[in-house]
This record gives sequence, structure tokens and C-alpha cells, in this order.
Amino acid sequence: MNRLRLAFMGSPEFAVPALRALHAAGHDIVAVYTQAPKPAGRGHAVRPCAVQAAAEALGLAVRTPRGLRRDLAEQEHFAGLGLDAAVVAAYGLILPPAMLAAPRAGCLNIHASLLPRWRGAAPVQAAIRAGDAETGITIMRMDEGLDTGAMLLSEAVPITDRTTTPDLLPVLAGLGAALVLRALAQNPTPVPQDPARATYAPKLSRADARVDWTLPADAIDCQVRALTPWPGTETLLNGGVLKILAAEPVPGAGPPGTVLDDALCIACGSGALRLTRVQAPGKPAMAAADFLRGHAVPVGNRLG
Repeated sequence: MNRLRLAFMGSPEFAVPALRALHAAGHDIVAVYTQAPKPAGRGHAVRPCAVQAAAEALGLAVRTPRGLRRDLAEQEHFAGLGLDAAVVAAYGLILPPAMLAAPRAGCLNIHASLLPRWRGAAPVQAAIRAGDAETGITIMRMDEGLDTGAMLLSEAVPITDRTTTPDLLPVLAGLGAALVLRALAQNPTPVPQDPARATYAPKLSRADARVDWTLPADAIDCQVRALTPWPGTETLLNGGVLKILAAEPVPGAGPPGTVLDDALCIACGSGALRLTRVQAPGKPAMAAADFLRGHAVPVGNRLG
């Protein structure tokens, strides 16, 4: 494989395997772009993102601009790097046209879905929440649209009825690393996306966490598995917020949100959901059976 002059652009843990794979393959990574360090944790200490930490451990030069579209100096610096290509994986900043056009072979994006399904910011969560049977990785040559560029390679990964986002992300991250190496080595023919098949996965917010008990139990179960660890899934119980960390659909019927038994089975729009792991405010996560030993949740109570 030819040694290429690359920039890498990514921020979260999902992007780290690709950075390490490109470095291990002998490519010349002349710049690593990540989002600027942010306060994190209980003490709100400023910490670098996962990609910055990995890049510094590899001895690579890191750049952390807070924006790109109006930063003409950064755009000129990027153009002056003489890149064969840039590899982008969950970077978090929009690349302006001048940066998209600067590398000789363009900017290759590692996108965590089977495009054109689930373009956008949260494709892994969207696939699980929708009950999809599979998702995957697409290597795409970026253009100015939102994940609309021509596809170079893709590969599917199954989603089971127990798959969670934390289960899926490392699998996709490893696959993305392997596929982007292939794309750089093989230079496959770009295939345009079919816009008629496009769906969108918008950025998640705290509002996505609240359960709507009128939905089918299977749909709420998908929500729980998709939105762990953030923004999580929650409901109101006895005037407080109860986080639902794990659950499973079970037979049952009743007014939506009603507690059906002494094992935290909750009636849904169709079927019921048994809560198996929960967390009350200010308390550690615990099995539902342990929670019930310290909290009275009588049959017939309503969650909202």
C-alpha cells in the first residue's frame, strides 16, 4: 500500500481505532484535527477528547480550532498541508468547501450507517431505536451536503433484539478502521446515493429521554437500548424521575404506564415492559428487585 500524506479529523472514542489503524499502516498523518478540550466529569476539569489523547500518545500534531467556516487562516493552513486525503470520523465540525476540495483525493468520511439510511448526527442510536435488523459502516467521499457524498465501500452489521448502543459502537469503530484502509488502498469507484431512500438521524437531546407509555413495548425497549448511556431513558414515578437502564418486553395489558405486578412490569400501548435495571435520583444504578426492596411501587400505580 502506498504511503499517503493524510489529515485525520475526529473527536470521540469511535474515531480512535481508525486513527491508530492509519498510523500503524505507515501513512504520514501530518495533522490531527479534534474538537477543543471541554469541561467534563463532576469536577468539570477541562479534558481533551479521546482522539486528541490518542494522537498525542502517537506523537502526532494536534489542532483544535473551535470553528472552521469563518477561520480563513485555518483553511489556508489545511490547504498548505499538501494532503493526498483527509479521513473524517465523527469530527463534530462542518468542513467548508475550501477544505473539502483541498486534499488531492478529497475527504473520506467513516459514517456509522448504511447510507443513505440514517444520515446525520446519531445514526447508531437511530438504527437501534427504529428496530432495524442491521446497520453498518459506509465510507463516503464528502461533499457539501449532510452525509450526501458518493459511497466508496460499505459493510453491514446485524442488530439483535438485545443490542445496545455501547455494544454496537466498538464493533462499528473497528469495521470503520478496516474499511477506510481498504478505501485508501483500492480507490474504489464512487457510487452516488439514492436520495429517495434517505432518512435522517438528528442530534439527540434530553427531550429524547422521556418515555411515552402509549407506544408499544417493543418500541420503548428499542428506545432504552438506543439511548444508553446518553441521554438515557426516564419516566416519572411518585413525583420523581426514574431512569430506566435496562428492560425487556413481556406479555401484559392495561392502561399505558400502569404498574401490573410486583416485578415492575409496566403496561404499554401494546404489551408490557419489565424494568430490570433502574436508577433513582442521587442513587446508584441497581437491579429492579433491589430498587423495589427500598421503594414502594404498588400495583396500579401510574408512571408518566
